[in-house]
Amino acid sequence: MPARPERPPIRVLVSLYLPAAQRPLLAALCGIESEIAASLSAGLDHQVAHVRLGWWRDECERCAQGRPAHPLTRALTAGFASGGLAPLAGLTGLIDTALWDLAAATFDTRRELTAYCERWSAALIEPLMRFALPGIAPDCCRAFGRALRELEMLNALARDACAGRLRLPLDELARAHASPETLAQPPWPADLAALVRERHRQARAALAASVAALAPAEQAALRGLLVWAALACGHSRRAQRALPAALIPGDHHAPLDAWRAWRAARRADAGRFALRAD
Repeated sequence: MPARPERPPIRVLVSLYLPAAQRPLLAALCGIESEIAASLSAGLDHQVAHVRLGWWRDECERCAQGRPAHPLTRALTAGFASGGLAPLAGLTGLIDTALWDLAAATFDTRRELTAYCERWSAALIEPLMRFALPGIAPDCCRAFGRALRELEMLNALARDACAGRLRLPLDELARAHASPETLAQPPWPADLAALVRERHRQARAALAASVAALAPAEQAALRGLLVWAALACGHSRRAQRALPAALIPGDHHAPLDAWRAWRAARRADAGRFALRAD
């Protein structure tokens, strides 16, 4: 049975708690991500998918140069017009990750998985962080976005595996004595469940460390992204508790997510937001 969609989706809650000036930017970035992801639709001719992705790569490059053609990229460059377009230099990362997924490529090592997460972060998370805090250190943006993306992939591990997208490196699967096909067939064997459990813990700890590096005065400007982090961690803990089965999200989690988002936003506004490093 396919997983039901989350209600409300995480990104709707993130947008709700973003400062008003950042909401159009998130909408444009997520819209671009969705347009690019449409190239991965089942049944779409492979050649057509590559043509679409080629056009979007060119458009992302035009966007970073201030010459956008699509309404979404125009909206994005308009948002950054006053502060410069340098934060959009990594926008083509969405194409890199889409091409990886289109090819159903596997990560041989954690280094490759980390690079995948960082490309996604450079395209989607880092522009928002640099818009909110122009002086923020690049390493801080990268660490936050990388950990957030890994958590999102871990939270959808079985669903992605069924679509041919393996979100764990092959060398780690080998050490857990698990074949790639096993990821699509939960409940998982004990060694694989232990690996997934440890990856959830480590990704949450990395995200908590990146949040701890923020000054209290910076948290309000990043309120929406901290809400995103809190929700991703909440889903990760539910996924970990469900092991060796895979978590199937359902509507009964919506009130908890809405409450968690509200609480995270209030703490960020007060400069007291923190994630448990476990």
